[in-house]
Amino acid sequence: MGLLPVSGAALRSDARVREVARGIGARYGVDYTDDAAVTALLTERRKSLEAEQRRPAAYLGLLTLMAGMFLPFGVPLSPALDAHLFAVLGAAGGLTIVGVALLVHARAQWKQALRNGPLAGYREVLGVARAHGIPLAHVPPWLEGRTNGGGGKGAAPIPTYPPVEPAPDAPSEPASAPSTPTAASVSVPPKPSAVSYYEHMADTGGWHDETGCLLVLAGAGGVTWAVTVGTAVGYAALLLVPVAVWVWLAGRRQGREKEELREEALQYVKALEAAQAAGARVPELSPQLRALLDGHH
Repeated sequence: MGLLPVSGAALRSDARVREVARGIGARYGVDYTDDAAVTALLTERRKSLEAEQRRPAAYLGLLTLMAGMFLPFGVPLSPALDAHLFAVLGAAGGLTIVGVALLVHARAQWKQALRNGPLAGYREVLGVARAHGIPLAHVPPWLEGRTNGGGGKGAAPIPTYPPVEPAPDAPSEPASAPSTPTAASVSVPPKPSAVSYYEHMADTGGWHDETGCLLVLAGAGGVTWAVTVGTAVGYAALLLVPVAVWVWLAGRRQGREKEELREEALQYVKALEAAQAAGARVPELSPQLRALLDGHH
């Protein structure tokens, strides 16, 4: 099913959130407390939004804009174009305007699809849940109109509501409702130390290849200088070559270690997904795990 921003059991655990969520769902025809229904909604809407971004108008707009921008650069290469310079510049300006208009139209259609309909209601529910102290485990960037790994609010941010005082202990469902697992009855799996280490080192590294190349170039430059000038001091730069090899090997070791830890982190996220499906209230993921989840999907 995948990790949802919040489980239906967590929404039902607070009677106030449950009633608001069901009221919003009545407006849009979706039961936002039903995990299967929400998963189907998110899957369908994500595909629909991706299709919106691939509309012919978007591609045509991009091609037209590029044609308008690059047409003037062809004037010096063609005497025929040079003889009609003002007409060429006018055509380039017209193509640029049309291209921009098509791109703006495609963007507006995508925003309209993102901001309206059941997704808008779901973002309302998420905002209400957050205001009532229910953590959102992970909000996929596309749901708010952000690119993967992108910051900011996006084109359709989750609404922000004033915080609400926690509710007194109460049953998560009315007495007449069938018994279902609650967020309090299912425990969240503890975070393994390997996952914590992955979070610590996920954003480190990535400099070994560049440093190794610079050291090799410095060594080659020193030898070239020694041969050209005739001084033996430059040959000392050869010592940089084994240092470069050591840096490369260290980078490979770190890369293998990070990949192993990444697999551990993915397994932990899968365990969280299973716990959420069983009714657990999953805490908000760290930025490193959110980025991992975004990249994995």
